[in-house]
Amino acid sequence: MSNKEVKSALKNARDAIKNKEFKEALKHCKAALKLEKNNYNAWVFIGVAASELEQPDQAQTAYRKALELEPEQLLAWQGLANLYEKSNQMDFKAELPKVYQKLIELHESSDKTKCYEVIRKLADIFHMEKDYLQVARVWRRLIQLKEGEDADKAELLQLWQQMTCLLSDSMEEHDNETQQHVRAKIIYSNNPLNKHHLGHSTSKSKREEDFDTHHLRLFLPCSYINLRLIFSCPCCSLLQAAAQSPACGEYYFLLGWLYWDMGEESRRDRSKAHTHLLKAAKLDPYLGSVFRYLGHYYREVARDQGRARGCYKRAFELDSNDSESGAASVDLSMKEGDMDTALAVLQSVIERATPGSAKWAWMRRGLYHLKVGQHPQACADLQAALRADPQDWVCWECLGEAYLNRRSFTSALKAFAKAQLLNPSSIYSHYQTAAIKQTLGKFKEAAAEYLQIIAQEDYVPALKGLGECLLSLARGLMEDYRDGGAIDLIQQAIQYLFRAVELRPDLSCLWKLLGDACTSVSTVAPNRARVVVPGPLAGFGLHCKMNQEYIVFVYRCYGRALKLMPESSSLWYDLGLNYYHQACLPPCLQEVEHNTLLLLLEKALQCVKKAIMLSSSNHSYWNALGVPGYQSVSAIIINYFTTCSNLLLSLSFYFSPLVYHFAPHIPFSTSFYQALIAEMVGSYDTMDLFRHTTELSTHTEGVKGYAYWVCATLLDKSNRDSELYRYNIVQMNAVSAAQVALSKYTERIQTDPDAFVMLGFLNEHLQLKKQAVLAYQRCVCLEMDSVELLQAMPSVELLAFSLGSYAYEKALMVASTEKEKAYILTSLALLQHRLGNMDSAKTLLFKCSMLKEPVPESLLCLCALGLVHGDSTLASAALTELLKQGRATGAAVEQRCLLTCTLLALQGNYSAVQREASRAVHSNPGNPSLWALLSRLVPQYYPRKAKVCHLSRALLYSGVNQLACGRHSGEDRSRNAMKTMQRAVLLCPDDPAAWAGLLAACHTENTACSLSGSTPGRRGLEQVLMAVVSEKGRSEVEQPLAQALEGWVLQQAVTGLTSGGQLEQAEALCSQVLSVSPEHPAVVLLLRQVQCEHLLLSSAGTALPASVLEQLSSAVLANHTSVAAWHWLAEVYRTQGLLVQAVMAYRQSLQLASQLDLHSGKMACLLRLALLALSPCMAKVPGDEWKELVLEATTEALKLGPSPVALLVQALLHFSTKMAARETRRLLERLVYFPSQGYPETVACVARWYLLRHLHAKDDLELMDTLVDQAKASGDGRLLEFHTRLTSG
Repeated sequence: MSNKEVKSALKNARDAIKNKEFKEALKHCKAALKLEKNNYNAWVFIGVAASELEQPDQAQTAYRKALELEPEQLLAWQGLANLYEKSNQMDFKAELPKVYQKLIELHESSDKTKCYEVIRKLADIFHMEKDYLQVARVWRRLIQLKEGEDADKAELLQLWQQMTCLLSDSMEEHDNETQQHVRAKIIYSNNPLNKHHLGHSTSKSKREEDFDTHHLRLFLPCSYINLRLIFSCPCCSLLQAAAQSPACGEYYFLLGWLYWDMGEESRRDRSKAHTHLLKAAKLDPYLGSVFRYLGHYYREVARDQGRARGCYKRAFELDSNDSESGAASVDLSMKEGDMDTALAVLQSVIERATPGSAKWAWMRRGLYHLKVGQHPQACADLQAALRADPQDWVCWECLGEAYLNRRSFTSALKAFAKAQLLNPSSIYSHYQTAAIKQTLGKFKEAAAEYLQIIAQEDYVPALKGLGECLLSLARGLMEDYRDGGAIDLIQQAIQYLFRAVELRPDLSCLWKLLGDACTSVSTVAPNRARVVVPGPLAGFGLHCKMNQEYIVFVYRCYGRALKLMPESSSLWYDLGLNYYHQACLPPCLQEVEHNTLLLLLEKALQCVKKAIMLSSSNHSYWNALGVPGYQSVSAIIINYFTTCSNLLLSLSFYFSPLVYHFAPHIPFSTSFYQALIAEMVGSYDTMDLFRHTTELSTHTEGVKGYAYWVCATLLDKSNRDSELYRYNIVQMNAVSAAQVALSKYTERIQTDPDAFVMLGFLNEHLQLKKQAVLAYQRCVCLEMDSVELLQAMPSVELLAFSLGSYAYEKALMVASTEKEKAYILTSLALLQHRLGNMDSAKTLLFKCSMLKEPVPESLLCLCALGLVHGDSTLASAALTELLKQGRATGAAVEQRCLLTCTLLALQGNYSAVQREASRAVHSNPGNPSLWALLSRLVPQYYPRKAKVCHLSRALLYSGVNQLACGRHSGEDRSRNAMKTMQRAVLLCPDDPAAWAGLLAACHTENTACSLSGSTPGRRGLEQVLMAVVSEKGRSEVEQPLAQALEGWVLQQAVTGLTSGGQLEQAEALCSQVLSVSPEHPAVVLLLRQVQCEHLLLSSAGTALPASVLEQLSSAVLANHTSVAAWHWLAEVYRTQGLLVQAVMAYRQSLQLASQLDLHSGKMACLLRLALLALSPCMAKVPGDEWKELVLEATTEALKLGPSPVALLVQALLHFSTKMAARETRRLLERLVYFPSQGYPETVACVARWYLLRHLHAKDDLELMDTLVDQAKASGDGRLLEFHTRLTSG
């Protein structure tokens, strides 16, 4: 509160000062000081008000108090300065300079304009007080600040002149010593000429330092030289000084120095700089600076390197700290080839140097070592130079060059990066960084660096390097048969190399790279080989594709390169390959005669021979020599004889033996030749050798050979059990490998119909139906005569499907056997079914079954059609005919078992479903698909036996079985649903169904813990597992199945959260899902269930309103296909005491389960209905309707299958009506002592409880002891505790 009052008082004081009500301001300030006595603004305002009220002492006191509180704040110092400026008191005037000096310090970093004003005021005060030395210091500070701001030279000169006028007018008032001090101080220390000179060399000799302090006083005697004259005409002053002291060499040196600094015209005038410097050297031969500037003159003006070297050497001998002279002397010595002298000088300097000094010597010796190839010594010397000056970017570049020559690429990268950081505009360091990355094979990173360089300027080495990187990336893609991306990169490479050629057409390497880039296009398919060639290069339009003109353009590039470098063997080799590629163009792209092809091959041969003559040790040239030689001989043979390609291949071994003998690396892989030989002799290793040609590298001919052998092996169904088939096809994953290799082959060679047929066949075996259709369509487009294609039966089906009914009719016309016709009719029926023509499909399948040789596939389709449409008669007849085909093998076993089980389920014979699946498993125990089918059928149609079906290869189904029979860790620590689901997740972490099963297992464990009275240990996992299922489902499962799985998992998660009492989290989860899908009825139902649970807990026994029950009923009706929803609604009605409504809900769920043919759903409805009706019976409600309902429900349940729960309910009904009856004891003892295999332990526990009550009422101690012993053996602790209470009571 006091802070607000202080601010209000200060605001009022400020307003009063603005309105010139100074007394009111004093009052407000004093009020503020009462609340906060150390308030800086309050004391400043008091100072301002007291100053205006002409109370200087009070104002000074207030300002001083404010300065004590905040000495670095401007307001108080400014107010104090204003007070002292207005007052005439002597003590105030004496304090004013100190205040100005403090203001200068404060304004120097914030407001330079005010700083300059205060400096001038301070200079005026010192001038009035005749303190000229302080005046000079203040002006010097002003000039230094201006220089720091890079002020104009004209402005600086004006300031110097003003200071000169101010001091020279009063110079006579000083004593002689002060005059000399002031003049020397002004003229030398602050003269721009001297400062410019000192910027070149920071080290001075002792002689020069004496000259600085002593001879300038001689240079400025008061009686001869006026300061104004010095600044207006320095040459005149120096000439006068030299005339008065003709034996003083320093004056002539200063005069020569001045002429040298005046510019190029003055330097070239021998009568000025050169003459005066020579005279100074004669008068004072020990002044090193004279010889340094003489060296500058001889090197830059006279171009006399010898004299310049001598002058620099003399200057360095006179002053060993003169680094400029020493460096120039060494540079000239190295330039003239006198390395010994240069190294001797450098060695002497380095030996005397302390660590971190003599940078110039270290750097020059390092460059010498770099030049002669002594790279380790160069690195050491350049590192020593950098210790002296770590910010020298040139030295960092030299060090990077040394590392690069030493092949230390990582260190070189770091050095060039440091140089680039110090000098971002350095193109060289940036280029070397990119070049090193290119050398290391990091072509993408190098290309990015090159692009940054050429964004600044068209740097030819960068353009060349970028073209090389893009070309290397393109070749890498082409090796992997990714031709589209390679063409894009080649296009970019051509554009950048063309820019380089425009800048430097005299470089042969650029023309060669341009030719290489264009030649690379010849590898890809003609329809992909489309690049844009710059018009100035091509001589025709901008757009050209892979044709004859394009190839001609390529050898123009090589021809231009050969004109620049005619003795380059690699250029002749590339030109020969270009001629060879012209001869190998597809026929559709050639418009030349046969003789022209021979001429092109001859040219290629001559070019390669020329390359061998220039470099006979290159094996690639010898290899290439065999290719055009073989091609030319083959062309002659083709011209006279019509022979097959195998004959040409065999002839190649005879026509080029000498070439391949000398070549250590042949152009085709050795495995390919071995495979050809093995194929000719009929070896079993043929397929394995062809496979090697695809694994080592994608070999064009080898790929086709391997695909042919894979397809041939697959078509031969007689060798499926052989060791050769298992190794070549199954173990080596031949179908997938051949399909991938053949896909690459057809992308590049798109004119081979045989390859497309084989690709379609392989896609068909891999269940890639769409890809198979595309392959067959490409084949048909290439070769319209499809009769030969119809000889391969598996390809007939997909071919006809892709071309429609017309193609099937054509296929039916050329079919020669009954079996082929059956396959075609079956395929046509499938097409009609796909189009929705059910009657036509059924007619075609009937027609197929009436053939003499019906195929199993047609009968299978007919049976499946009957099952899908609910026609059990048709399905039964078709299945009977199918079973007459004989014993099934392979996948047909599972298909027949599935059809039989589906037919039994359709007929309502549920117990036979499990028996049929078990019979198939016993007949084929090694078939994992049958085990998986059995594990899916058992929990649905026979859950009592679910736990015995533990599958080693179907963990997920085993876990579902264990969940169906309630197997949890409380019953079996090692074999339970949780353990099984965990193993399933570990083996298949990408399967969302496994994660969903794990969520269900966690819920089962939590429920079991709650029933046993222990604390659940797996709470809080619902949302995490739900997120995992959602993530895995998006990538691993088809969309409809994924949605269904996510819905089930959501329901499971909400149920788990609700049972754990986390109702808020469950409601939030449902709301989150509804925000994405607002109209999802299942999620709305879940939300209503959670809200209802919350109402039931909060109402504490109060009945729910009718409106709420109506909303719940509406939510259930919206999910009309959910049996569980009706169960939940019935349970809500039961908790509200509305038993009749609950019975109606259960009957509705039973009707729905019957419509959906859900065996487990019907069983659950009947048991829940029986338990509901049992409650009034146990409560002794009068009437027989509830008893009849219990008997009706349990009887129907037992008709569906064995049900221990139904038997228990019947026993409890007898217990409630006839507790002491013998029938009651018989029913309970049947459940306790004679349980069937698979009875839940919970049923036995409940039966023991009521049997103990029955025996206790009958007072049958002997039977009670027997029951207790049996309970001890079963571990039933609750019964033992109950027995103890009964006996003690």
